[in-house]
Parts: sequence; structure tokens; C-alpha cells
Amino acid sequence: MWLLLAFLSAALLGFYDTFKKKSLRNNAVIPVLFLNTLLSTLIFLPFIVLSASSHTLDGSMFYVPQMGWAAHRFILLKSVLVLSSWIFGYFAMKHLPLSIVGPINATRPVLVLVGALLVYGERLNLWQWTGVLMAILSFFLLSRSGRKEGIDFKHNRWIFCLIIAALLGAASGLYDKYLMASVQDGGVGLNRMVVQSWYNIYQMVLMGIILCTIWFPKRRQSTPFRWDGAIVFISIFLSLADFAYLYALSLPGAMISVVSMVRRGSVIVSFITAVLFFRERNVKAKAIDLLLVLLGMLCLYIGSH
Repeated sequence: MWLLLAFLSAALLGFYDTFKKKSLRNNAVIPVLFLNTLLSTLIFLPFIVLSASSHTLDGSMFYVPQMGWAAHRFILLKSVLVLSSWIFGYFAMKHLPLSIVGPINATRPVLVLVGALLVYGERLNLWQWTGVLMAILSFFLLSRSGRKEGIDFKHNRWIFCLIIAALLGAASGLYDKYLMASVQDGGVGLNRMVVQSWYNIYQMVLMGIILCTIWFPKRRQSTPFRWDGAIVFISIFLSLADFAYLYALSLPGAMISVVSMVRRGSVIVSFITAVLFFRERNVKAKAIDLLLVLLGMLCLYIGSH
């Protein structure tokens, strides 16, 4: 069950990346990101209110139990990790082709794997190791494809932003496993709805501070903000993807290294939209990179059964 949820999260993330790319084209990054956190908060706020004021959601998967600061401090740290990753990732997404961003993000679980081996003692079988090696190989091939578009991976600051976003995202993934794991298994044992609902609220507050103190005073000196309807869909698909992801991690036997890798299968959707809607170049060369990612996903799927 947890693996199927991981695949569902991957598909939803692909649409999330697509709408994110559309929203960021010739647009100011910080306001778009703030609106994303605001809309995500509005999606989950009713669950918090209904859970606290009535018995409507009692016993359902949408119930948000009340917890004290001892729990919320862990959620606040998750918000900082995720938001930091998003800030770097959004700027990279704005300035790089989606067909490059997607495959690079698809290699992110390799970092999660290293952490899972060191922190949680997870062990992968031969099939799963094969999938990981294919993901690593795809990164090197992608750097060669990028040079054809004038993108030097060694000297491009947006590539560095993307790498930083990947490192922070990997740290967040490992931290999610810690938050979801039971106390008996060495985790915190937080309720997934508490985590998803409140980390959106904390992110909105943090982004509001950044918006007012950093972007707004200098807004006339940078790219102007314009409203795009795709911004709404960023929050919708992200919220659904995170819901499936955290639900998967909360189930017994879920392996963060496998869930994280499968989740990066979102590159399939984002690659197709990059070709069909954004008309990006060097499709054939990048398709080989994508094929390696797909084969890696298949190996992980076989290895997890």
C-alpha cells in the first residue's frame, strides 16, 4: 500500500512541477512562493478548525489532533527545511529548462539513500541498488545534454541552487521519516495530518516575513509580479502529493529510501509537459536520461516486492 501511495504522489508532483514552471515564467519568485504557502494553508485550515471545534472528523484520516509545543517545534524545523529547499528550487526552476530540472530532482533520492543507510540502517537489495546506480548515471548524462543548451553544470549558479535545494530536500525527507516513525522505532510518532496542516501554516508565516522585508521594499528593482491562475494548481497538486507521501511514510514497513526514489518518478509527467507545452530542446538526448530514471524506478519496484 505504501508503495502505491508513493507512485500516486509521484504523478501528482509531476503536475505540481508543471504548474510551478508555468507560474514562474517571467514572474517574481517570492510572491509566487508566498501565495503557494497561503493557498496550501487555506486548504488545510478547515481540517484544523473542524477537528478542534467539533466531532465531524473524529476517526477519519483528515482528523487533526491537538498537540503542544513539544510536537510543534519539530514541525517548525520541518517548515524551515522545506521552505529553504523551495526558495532555492523555485529560483532554479525559473531560470532552467523543466526537462533539466526534472531529471536532476529525480536523482535527489540518492542523497536520501545515503542518509537512510547511515541514520536508519536501511538495507537495499540488488534490484534497488541497480535502480540507484541508474539514477546516478542519468545525472552525468544530463550534464552533457545541458552543455548543448549553454548550461555548464560547473559554473551555472542556478544549477548550484538546484543542488542546494536537492540537499535540503533530502534532509527534509530523512526528517520526515523521523517524524512519522513511532517512538518504539526511534521516531517522534507525530500524526501526519498534524505535520502537513501545521507546517503549511508555519511556512506561510515565514514566507510572509520574507515577502515584507526582502521582496516588497525592492520590488521595483526586480521582476514584477503578475497573477497566473496556475498558482492555484501549484498548491492543490502539492497538497495532494504531500498527503499521499506522508500517508505512505506513516504505514508500517515504509522505507524512506524507496518512497523518496519512487516519488521522483514525477519527472515522467514534467518531462512530457516540457516537450508538449514548453517546447524545450534536445528532447532525444534528454529522453535517454529519462529512460534511465524510468528503469531505475522499475528496479526499485521489483526490489521492493
